[in-house]
Amino acid sequence: MNVRWKLRMAAAQREVWTGTELRRLLAEKAGLELSAASVSALFTKEPAQVKLSTLAALCTALECTPNDLFEVDTTPVARPAAPPRPAPGQVKAAASCGRSMPPL
Repeated sequence: MNVRWKLRMAAAQREVWTGTELRRLLAEKAGLELSAASVSALFTKEPAQVKLSTLAALCTALECTPNDLFEVDTTPVARPAAPPRPAPGQVKAAASCGRSMPPL
């Protein structure tokens, strides 16, 4: 699964171009006071996690929905195939060479 953070695009579509502008909107419209560094990090980097209260404040400040802020790729991830199990004759051959094989 891949998640793409689109805060910068959502903000630009609403003519919010800087972290300073976003910080002001968060305080005025959503009542959320974040540090300049925190807003800058949200604005310029893809966060590993976002508090639901912060997500709600971003949506309130930008008058958008969470779908405007991130995109989730739900394409199933292919799992690697399990290694092949040795045929019964191969287990005996390995055992006769003095090597021990783990139980199957």
